[in-house]
Amino acid sequence: MPPLAIEVRGIRRVYSAKPAPVVALDRVDLHVAPGEFFGLLGPNGAGKTTLIKILTTLLLPSAGTARVFGFDVERDTKKIRRIMNMVAGGEQSGYGILTVREQLWMFTQFYGLAGGDGWRRVDELIEAVGLTEQRIQRVSTLSTGQRQKMNLARGLLNDPWILFLDEPTLGLDVSAARSLRELIVDWKRAVPGRTILLTTHYMAEADELCDRIAIVDHGRILAIGSPDELKRRVQRESIFRLELDHLDGGVATLVRLPGVVSASEAAGAIDAATRQTVVMNLVLEDDGVLGQVVGALARTGSEILGLRKSEPTLEDVFVELVGRGFAESDAEAAGKAG
Repeated sequence: MPPLAIEVRGIRRVYSAKPAPVVALDRVDLHVAPGEFFGLLGPNGAGKTTLIKILTTLLLPSAGTARVFGFDVERDTKKIRRIMNMVAGGEQSGYGILTVREQLWMFTQFYGLAGGDGWRRVDELIEAVGLTEQRIQRVSTLSTGQRQKMNLARGLLNDPWILFLDEPTLGLDVSAARSLRELIVDWKRAVPGRTILLTTHYMAEADELCDRIAIVDHGRILAIGSPDELKRRVQRESIFRLELDHLDGGVATLVRLPGVVSASEAAGAIDAATRQTVVMNLVLEDDGVLGQVVGALARTGSEILGLRKSEPTLEDVFVELVGRGFAESDAEAAGKAG
C-alpha cells in the first residue's frame, strides 16, 4: 500500500515563553492522501504555520511523529526537501536587481538542477505562469501579482510531489488571485498524485479549491471534512427563499403545510405588473418535502415567481466551531501583539 502524502500522529509543539510555555500544537492527528487538495483554516495563532514548518522540516516537533510520503520529518530531512516545496503569500525571496529569468535560475542551482536543464526548466515555467513578457524585467519592478506568479514558478522548479501554499493569494487583487488559483489547479491536474496543502483566510478560495478542509484553533483540529460535509454541520434543515404573487392567509398558510418547520415574511417588492410580491423565508424538514409544498401552494392559487435555496458558507462553519470570524480573530491577535 503506497504511503500517505501526509501522516501526522500525536504531534505536539511547545514553545518556551514567559510566564508560561506556549502550546502551538496539541496532539494533532492528520492524514492526507496522495493527489488530495487539502486546506487548513484557522485564526492567527491557531497552529497552521507551525504545522507547515514541521512538515517542511523547518521545525522539530516536541512530541509525536510526522511523515511526508513515508519519510520521517526528523530522520529523512534531505529526502523530504527533494520532493516538496513551499510558496507563501507576500514572500520577498531573492534579489531585486536580478531579472525574473536570472532569479529563477539562481534557485535551480539551490535545488541541484544542472545548468542546461535549469535554464530549460526556468523557461518552461516562465511561459506556464504567464511571465514571458517580464522574463528579462528586474524583480524589483514587478507588480505584486507578477511577483507572486514568479514565486509560484520558483516553487515548481524542482517538480515537487507535494506543494505547501501558505496564503498564496494574500494581498492580490481579484484578477491576480484568480489567475494564480488557475495556475495552481492546472499544475496539480497535469500529473496524478500531486498533492497540495493550503492555508488561507479566504473562505471562498478554500471552498473552491479544497477536496477536504481541517479547521484548526488553539493547536487542535476541531473538524475535518469536505466543504459540503462541513457546511451540513451548521444547517440541518433545508432553507428556501420563496417569492409568490400573493399568499392568502400569510405565514399561517405556509406553517400548516406538511414538512414546513417554520416560515417568516421577508421584505416585499413590486413586480412588473405592479402587484405586491410576497417574499418568504421557508424552513423545511428536508429537500424531499419541497415538491409537496409547491403542489400545496399551487392548489391555493398562489403563483411561485422565484425559489432559491439558502446555503450555509464555510464562514458559518468557522464561526460556529471557533466562536468568532477571521476579522475578529485577526484584530484580537493584533491587540495581543501590541
